[in-house]
Amino acid sequence: MPNAIAAAARALLRQTALCAYDRDVSSLPGRIVGIDYGTRRIGIAISDPAQSFASPFENYTRRDEAADGRRFRQLVEEERVARFVVGLPVHLDGRESQKSGEARQFAVWLAEATGIVVELFDERFTTYEAEQFLADAQLTKKKRKERLDKLAAQIMLTAYLESRRAGASGADSSTRGLDD
Repeated sequence: MPNAIAAAARALLRQTALCAYDRDVSSLPGRIVGIDYGTRRIGIAISDPAQSFASPFENYTRRDEAADGRRFRQLVEEERVARFVVGLPVHLDGRESQKSGEARQFAVWLAEATGIVVELFDERFTTYEAEQFLADAQLTKKKRKERLDKLAAQIMLTAYLESRRAGASGADSSTRGLDD
């Protein structure tokens, strides 16, 4: 059943959102928002207007579909968002998990709720990298928890931006971008 749900989400994502892996990331003016999807909390990172670097933005605590939709539409309006990039959790060997299907469904919902381009991007190791960084910073457990999801989103969005630049320069960027 999860494979059927993931297949349906992929088909709908292709219909409702532009997956433009072959285009330069700067083809749409505005900021790019990276999403570290979670069922209770969503880490959000945002690029600068030139789409050169990513910064942690916020951890959003999910409420309900209507409130979540309002928050993401508000984010689009206030920050001039041109594109969302949702992290896709996959196993080390590239296989998808149940969480992958959930992230895909969220991406479909986000595209419908905001009318903004949504892409999926491999987020392997981002949470681990964020945890290591925060542990090295010697923060309290509470402070680490407060920063973890938005930092994971920043790491994923930074990798996305770097892969787009590598792709624009002719390098192979197919190892991290996922479109189906």
